[in-house]
Amino acid sequence: MEFVFKRSYTGTLKAVIFDLAGTTVDYGSLAPALVFVEVFKQWKAPITLAEARGPMGKHKKDHLRELFALDSVRQKWRQAHGRLPNDEDLEEMFNDFIPRQLDTLAAHSRLIPGVLETVERLRKMGLKIGATTGYTRQMTDIVLDEARKQGYEPDAAVCVSDVPAGRPAPWMCFVGAMNLGVYPMPAVVKIGDTVPDIEEGLNAGMWTIAVAETGNEMGLSEKDVRALSVQERRQRLQKIYAKLSRAGAHYVVDSVADVAPVLEKINQRLAAGEKP
Repeated sequence: MEFVFKRSYTGTLKAVIFDLAGTTVDYGSLAPALVFVEVFKQWKAPITLAEARGPMGKHKKDHLRELFALDSVRQKWRQAHGRLPNDEDLEEMFNDFIPRQLDTLAAHSRLIPGVLETVERLRKMGLKIGATTGYTRQMTDIVLDEARKQGYEPDAAVCVSDVPAGRPAPWMCFVGAMNLGVYPMPAVVKIGDTVPDIEEGLNAGMWTIAVAETGNEMGLSEKDVRALSVQERRQRLQKIYAKLSRAGAHYVVDSVADVAPVLEKINQRLAAGEKP
């Protein structure tokens, strides 16, 4: 006779792992998007802001690689350079991108409203706080230094250059959980503003929460979001909620400020034996 044994974690959540740009800092995830536009313009293959945002959340080199694959970019590149872009171009552009990105990060590392209050509430719930990001270590250190000055400091932060591959691979979340000293993975929640964020969390076996208003999908500064009419804001959010839900997010909220009540719901689902 053969037996199958199944185990279900029924304890409470132990940690939350946040993304950086568009989730906890840089309302609208402006820093990377603006630099991508600037770099492609410099290389005579201009892209739109919407195109620049397409692969957001991934390793910045992977991001560039996906932009290189766009038909519009390839056509403009051929017109400007007489050939299609190649791996050498990718390396050169990435090396061009890095200093430009480093120069802009400090100015785009303001905490998103509600982050400090939410993190304080989560710590009172006994949760540890982690972070993962598509930024390299040098970039991440700048952002974390600026965030620290404003009162936000995760217990552990993992960047794309710390692991073999970035999102949607789960490695940053695994290393983050290890550095936080928490397991199993269903006891951890990944929170981010992009599809790769959600895929990263799902591939790691975690609960996932997507933020819609403050991140890459809305793609607007706080001031510009506030300037939207009620109807325009609602219509945009409906589309973003639908997209992030289709990507597999267990929950979608406007911003990190709305996270705490969702975590209570996840605790209830865990207690009932549910898994991500």
